[in-house]
Amino acid sequence: MNARLLAALLAVSTLSQAAHAQVPGKAPVPVVPGIPLDAEQAAKGAPAPPPPPPPANQTPLPSDAQCAPLPPVKLPLAFGPGETLEYDVDAMGAKAARMIMRTLPLKDGALPIEIDVATNTFFSKVRRVKGAGTSYVSPRTLKPQRYFEDATENEVHRVADVRFRPKDHVAHLMSNIDGTTYEQDLGHVNDALDVSGTIYYLRQMPLKAGQAMCFDAYGIRRMWRVWGKVVGREHVSLPVGEFEAWHIAGEAARLDLPAMRREIHVWISDDPRRLPLAALGSIDLGTVRATLTGITRPGEKQTEAETRANLKW
Repeated sequence: MNARLLAALLAVSTLSQAAHAQVPGKAPVPVVPGIPLDAEQAAKGAPAPPPPPPPANQTPLPSDAQCAPLPPVKLPLAFGPGETLEYDVDAMGAKAARMIMRTLPLKDGALPIEIDVATNTFFSKVRRVKGAGTSYVSPRTLKPQRYFEDATENEVHRVADVRFRPKDHVAHLMSNIDGTTYEQDLGHVNDALDVSGTIYYLRQMPLKAGQAMCFDAYGIRRMWRVWGKVVGREHVSLPVGEFEAWHIAGEAARLDLPAMRREIHVWISDDPRRLPLAALGSIDLGTVRATLTGITRPGEKQTEAETRANLKW
């Protein structure tokens, strides 16, 4: 997601992925183009720099024992093939990109979930990003079987193909950056999700105020530990409607460099559709926010925010 909130990890992530976000007040994050830092530095003939020390006020990374398995998702699913959700992505106080999340028809027994992101003309002067990430999940458990990403940031083309082996607690990464291929096994504990599928898993989780959660998730060619809690129900006003929503807040830390962290905020509607209404995170350029502006679902009237393009005078 060449720009991924890890989540919403999420959804906004798709705009911060390649940048390795820096959250204000937290440790600075060096830009890593997609291969392990030591291998990257070795290729340049330079030693790898030491990892940044964790800030004194940084919360401890949950241990494997503390990271309990996620609860199973509730069935039937609140979404299905044909659902399309559109988002405006804001960065640096201005509209930066358009993001589209689609649920595609079943393929080889898996449910594909695709996220497309492209920066607009204004933001492309700062950072030009265009790409897509697709998670192939089980339609019954929403656990990922495969994650595929193809994105270009400025002039750098990156492809990542991740195969999940849950019995081995491993995600196998095949990465290609401008023709250079790299391969790696990424370990995880209990549950492993990915940046495209995570938000959909959260849509199907039973939620209640104060509920804690912890899981590992693939993103930016690394495995991250994500933990947080359900803050509670909040009223959310959007151009597409008024909603009561669950607010989920947490952090994501790279398992190989726990000092590298991101804050995460996601709002999911507390209704039968369980819509991901908004996501908030940070990249090196500042706060990034994704806001729902369009809803297309089979059998329902299309909903979209009013803009100059669709206003009728």
